[in-house]
Amino acid sequence: MAITFNESSVAGEPFGAGVQRQRLLTEERVAGTRILLDRLSLGANSVAAVEIGPRSLGWFQMLEGEAALTDAAGAAVALGDSHVVFLPPGFRGTLASTGGARVLFAEVPSAADLDPSLASAPPPLRVIDWKREPVLDSEYDARKRIYLVTPKLFGTSAIKGEMIIYPPGTSAANHHHEGAEHFMYMLKGHGVAHANEEPFPVRAGDLVWFADRERHFFISDGDQDMVFVEFFAPGGYKTVWAPGASVCTWIATGRDIGGRAPVREIRSHSSADQESQVDV
Repeated sequence: MAITFNESSVAGEPFGAGVQRQRLLTEERVAGTRILLDRLSLGANSVAAVEIGPRSLGWFQMLEGEAALTDAAGAAVALGDSHVVFLPPGFRGTLASTGGARVLFAEVPSAADLDPSLASAPPPLRVIDWKREPVLDSEYDARKRIYLVTPKLFGTSAIKGEMIIYPPGTSAANHHHEGAEHFMYMLKGHGVAHANEEPFPVRAGDLVWFADRERHFFISDGDQDMVFVEFFAPGGYKTVWAPGASVCTWIATGRDIGGRAPVREIRSHSSADQESQVDV
């Protein structure tokens, strides 16, 4: 059965000057997990050390506020609430905020085991603005999809991630994945999740973890969009749809979430085209 809990049930712990860390996805909660997930709360004038191991990789998404990421050489990049950051193996630096910020921080401790090319050709630090990334629309309803972590964006197949937007009343078809663990972090709204046909409620701040091959789908039942980010480790996997379910097809819109031309183009695709979409 899926493992689920809300971040409000997880106590914070000190993590630098003026920083609190909530350890959401841990090996204690999910034995054998290949992704660790934290929620960082940076207070005013706070600083947190950021260190990624030589065989690991990191990724974080700004949830609110502003911060500055500075590397070991002193180069700094300003971040706002729409930025997503990839941290390569061996990265050392700091994350600081003058006015406060909230950050969703993921680490894959043994990423080199999932993507052997990381050891010989580690990709560089990279920052993207998800609000400028291309939006894909569901062929069947009003759901939207924005890719956050892909081989094309960050140069590794160790992890894959995306943001999914479910307007009220929308849902996905029943399916499961083979070859990867899978979890969602609920950013906004609420709804009902199903794991092996068993329903349970979900709301903002929930983490929902599914085991390999566990059937699942979501329904948005509120009066606002239900929004979540989801991750897979490794990034290559197979999606299998339940008998009679509609295979999800995503249509490239040629626009970003604000209706502008996006910073790059991706093609429309069906989840049945290949084991996983590695070219996005």
